[in-house]
Amino acid sequence: MDKKKLVVLTGAGISAESGISTFRDANGLWEGHDVMEVASIQGWQANPELVLEFYNQRRRQLHEVEPNLGHTILAELEDFFEVHIITQNVDNLHEQAGNSNIIHLHGELFKVRPSNNDQDIIEWKTDLRLGDTNEKGVQLRPHIVWFGEMVPLIEMAAQIASQADYFVVVGTSMAVYPAAGLIDYVQPDRPKFLIDPNIPSGLGHIPNLNCIEEIGSKGLQELKQILLS
Repeated sequence: MDKKKLVVLTGAGISAESGISTFRDANGLWEGHDVMEVASIQGWQANPELVLEFYNQRRRQLHEVEPNLGHTILAELEDFFEVHIITQNVDNLHEQAGNSNIIHLHGELFKVRPSNNDQDIIEWKTDLRLGDTNEKGVQLRPHIVWFGEMVPLIEMAAQIASQADYFVVVGTSMAVYPAAGLIDYVQPDRPKFLIDPNIPSGLGHIPNLNCIEEIGSKGLQELKQILLS
């Protein structure tokens, strides 16, 4: 018998339990930097060294963290469902935990690419510096979707969301677009679950939405019991 399709949209909240800071503080600053300084094409053009160091710090941190219970539960659910992870996170914790179908909407920290094209992607786990180029001499940049850039995998993600038997949102506030709009592609009669310790208001327009008011790992424990019962 074919497994039912479980599609899970994850955000920074699920990685926060592994000790990865969500970087954004109350003033919208990332590690003391305006987000546009370190995560936009304008910031890259103005100060590439600052941008490279910002992501070098993120990459170094990624070598020191491990998946948490939330990641592990999502991997375990592959025994029962065809699980598709659509993540806004640039870490590799879903891969480490054992999930096999993962779309990284916003890119990946352990990959880089030439600054003049987005197709030639290279695995890269150490610091990236000015002067690191591809074989054609083009400066490499983080393989990250910056503010103002297209999200190339969003159409694939929308197609997968439209095929979901169950759709789950965990670790993201439903406020970051275009990812937050993926729930609108899910068939109206399919069960949808939002796991968040602070359920936002104004979600009444979403049919068949079930809210679990918990942090990611606890909420996913609860969800696993619901789905398997």
